[in-house]
Amino acid sequence: MAARAKITLPSQAIAMVRFASTKSNKNVFAGLDTFPRRHNGSTGADVDLMLKQVGVKDIDELLAKTIPSKIRSPKALAISEGLPERELLERLKSMISKNKINRSFIGTGYTDTVVPNVILRNVLENPAWYTQYTPYQPEIAQGRLESLLNYQTMVSDMTGLPIANASLLDEGTAAAEAMLMTWQAGNRKKNTFVVDQNCHPQTIACLKTRAESFNINVIVTDIFGFKFEDHKKQVCGVLVQYPNTQGKVEDYEALTSTVHAAGGQVAVATDLMALTLLKAPGEFGADIALGNAQRFGVPLGFGGPHAAFFACKEEHKRRIPGRIVGVSRDVDGNQAYRLALQTREQHIRREKATSNICTAQALLANMSAMYAVYHGPQGIKDIAQRIHNLTQILAEGVRQSGHTIANDGAFFDTLAIKVDSATAVNEKALAKGINLRTLSPQSVSITLDETVTKKDVADLVSLFTKDGSAQVEAIAAKVAADASAAFPAQLHRSSAILQHPIFNQYHSETEMLRYIHHLQSKDLSLVHAMIPLGSCTMKLNATTEMIPVTWPEFGNIHPFAPVEQTEGYRLMLDELDKDLQEITGFDACSLQPNSGAQGEYAGLRAIRAFQAAQGEGHRNVCLIPISAHGTNPASAAMAGMDVVIVKCDAEGNLDMADLKAKAEKHKDRLSAVMITYPSTFGMFENGVSEACEVVHGFGGQVYMDGANLNAQIGLTKPGEIGADVCHMNLHKTFCIPHGGGGPGMGPIACKSHLAPFLPSHPVIKMGGESEAVGPISAAPYGSASILPISWAYIKLMGGEGLTQATKMAILNANYMASRLASHYEILFTNENGMCGHEFIVDIRPFGEHGIEAIDVAKRLQDYGFHSPTMSWPVTNTLMIEPTESESKHELDRFCDAMIGIRAEIQQVIDGEAPQKNNVLNNAPHSLQTMMADAWDRPYSREKAAFPVPGLRERKFWPTVGRVDDAYGDRNLMCTCPSPEEYLDEESN
Repeated sequence: MAARAKITLPSQAIAMVRFASTKSNKNVFAGLDTFPRRHNGSTGADVDLMLKQVGVKDIDELLAKTIPSKIRSPKALAISEGLPERELLERLKSMISKNKINRSFIGTGYTDTVVPNVILRNVLENPAWYTQYTPYQPEIAQGRLESLLNYQTMVSDMTGLPIANASLLDEGTAAAEAMLMTWQAGNRKKNTFVVDQNCHPQTIACLKTRAESFNINVIVTDIFGFKFEDHKKQVCGVLVQYPNTQGKVEDYEALTSTVHAAGGQVAVATDLMALTLLKAPGEFGADIALGNAQRFGVPLGFGGPHAAFFACKEEHKRRIPGRIVGVSRDVDGNQAYRLALQTREQHIRREKATSNICTAQALLANMSAMYAVYHGPQGIKDIAQRIHNLTQILAEGVRQSGHTIANDGAFFDTLAIKVDSATAVNEKALAKGINLRTLSPQSVSITLDETVTKKDVADLVSLFTKDGSAQVEAIAAKVAADASAAFPAQLHRSSAILQHPIFNQYHSETEMLRYIHHLQSKDLSLVHAMIPLGSCTMKLNATTEMIPVTWPEFGNIHPFAPVEQTEGYRLMLDELDKDLQEITGFDACSLQPNSGAQGEYAGLRAIRAFQAAQGEGHRNVCLIPISAHGTNPASAAMAGMDVVIVKCDAEGNLDMADLKAKAEKHKDRLSAVMITYPSTFGMFENGVSEACEVVHGFGGQVYMDGANLNAQIGLTKPGEIGADVCHMNLHKTFCIPHGGGGPGMGPIACKSHLAPFLPSHPVIKMGGESEAVGPISAAPYGSASILPISWAYIKLMGGEGLTQATKMAILNANYMASRLASHYEILFTNENGMCGHEFIVDIRPFGEHGIEAIDVAKRLQDYGFHSPTMSWPVTNTLMIEPTESESKHELDRFCDAMIGIRAEIQQVIDGEAPQKNNVLNNAPHSLQTMMADAWDRPYSREKAAFPVPGLRERKFWPTVGRVDDAYGDRNLMCTCPSPEEYLDEESN
């Protein structure tokens, strides 16, 4: 073997090697897996080039030209240095190990479930699913739209009602939406809503919270004893639970007829698993059905996130809250899915809305839909029947032990058991690692689920026998001899479920895996390209942040588990709470609201409660800039406020003269102003502190919408600016992924004077209960199991890293604006020509040539990008927010696409391309279009599909051509098309 030649390095090279190996590691023991350099997209020379393009020498000069000096924070964030990724996971695992995972049979709307691993790994843990945005661009979202249509079909089938939406936040808020639907159906003239006393306690509390601001009288009573004929002019509707909170299966058919005869509507809170065996609500006349889809394959997660389901009769289709996926067609006549009837939604109805629903629970709805697809109708029935059979065995064991079952002969999965001492039974249960629900000092309830084993049943039976024995084999044999169900015969389900082929062909893991990935391939997400949606902050959802979400210590905890079993959760929540207070400059925080819009509502309710406590409950005017998010006026209306719109000036700033005039005009009733900062036009307005002073001077409070908080962190704080309360979109600023339309979280932080009025909870004490407003969400900490994502982001970045991320977000936006400024008009920059973290591109000048913002948005799909926010806050514009996570390379790719499109627009302006049949208004170009035999367009296939060379190597194809929105609304179909329709489409 030949000897290796000796290599001699120059002394200068040797010095460079030594320097490179030591210069970045001052502490030899420090870990190298630091996170900020992974989170921020651009560093080093790229940052220098970007600063040069913007025309500033460094970041400090950029910030000085962007953010008013008088609102800059005087000191750095008091948040410790960021942890390396491995160390963070070790610390969180140590913390969360303090949780105790008991077998929870508490029920109350939450049960354990078996999450199929094929769904866990390929949906919940898959960034191609969880980094998608809400499917407002349907041509690049057909996969999740199909899955959500499956979800709606599943809900419609199970409930026996024709219209279902694509999910709501939770069962409690879904019940509140149902109440308001019945109120609207009564023309807002009938102000009494009757609730059965055996509904879940958190649902009743959410109803009461929502009803207060609408002056709806919620009567909680024995529904069968209420005299509806005596209240025909007052009752708009009723809510019943089926099965009820104590497990009893009631026959509500006669009650439904009575309520209808009195002119009211019937809403039924129910359980999808129970409905596989029980008569569907629609079949006994219910107008609305709702509930929690959690037990269809979604972890308990300490209360969320879970998808609430909601279905109703056809007559309510324009009242149903939230998003609806409908079937339409594209320009070539091919079947296509889209979000339907959007004129119902809060961003259209604004202050006339009774719902502020914005974020839904799309990712969880998709999981539940996949659960139904994977198991199919027979599989779901088998699961339900097994649960019921085990409950019957448990019931017989309890009877044999000499105890009485309060709902004997009328149960599905829950038993209410009379005992001498609930405390004594619970002590025995806890000793075995079991959680029961206490109904009263002399009764407990037990809810079974699909995870229950023979040992579980034996352990449960042993709690009630004198000697602790449990002969479950013998008991099972006795029960098997009597094959009848343990609920009334007239309530047995006779109608079929899940008959559509989609629920009957993907039952092997191989087929299921391929179906999931087939749908995934149709959708553009952050795994493909940046999603530059203004006001949406589509930043990195880092793998290290996401990993803990599916740890059992987070996923397998019931929201009403005893406090001593949730120490790990509470340690993590307490740290997150304190960090959010430091970041915002406030004194207290509530982690309960599980969307940004819910945070708005919670903050406004806290303001009104504070004012009422001061003897100023008459204050009910809310000033809102005309540029505000649609949720702002909707939330104010829901809080019982009169909305007064404040103008903006020609430069996009809040019109201070108009604010002062309206604040003074309404000074006796002024409750609050809602301010978004930076503004929805993407600017740090100079007058924000003055605006706060004006409102405070007239006795009002300042609510800051935290949608744009990503431009503030470490540089300024809402509390220092002058706000009294602010919500934070954790699914924007703090890295919880958007999930294709949810989940989200919208905690609020506030000054100390508002702290006593933060949301409470009827089951888990939150502190400040005497003055607190009622619950905003069904679970005490909202969607608690995704809060580790935000906790991890803060701990990974540290105070310095968070501040650097904000600086990069502002630099990225100004870099892109600078590059595009010579091609498009950039609206609303400040006196120094700078924007904040986002900016608006004006497409209006091209309207006379037949080019609209929608044409640019759809053409961007051909270039491989999701459109920026379209026609908001200014009609026929595009609002671009790049976030700090995107690299200069990706920013340049997008800018090059926009510049290329501008050249295509110029061809239309110059007459080189026609106004009505060009590459823009025919966009996007699907693969099906490109492969068609005939091509009669006045531009080449090459120009349509590959406008820039890089697309030949990496191309994301829209699945369909431009979707016909009007056709979809005129021909509303929100369940899966029939097999015949699929065949018709194939034949065409």
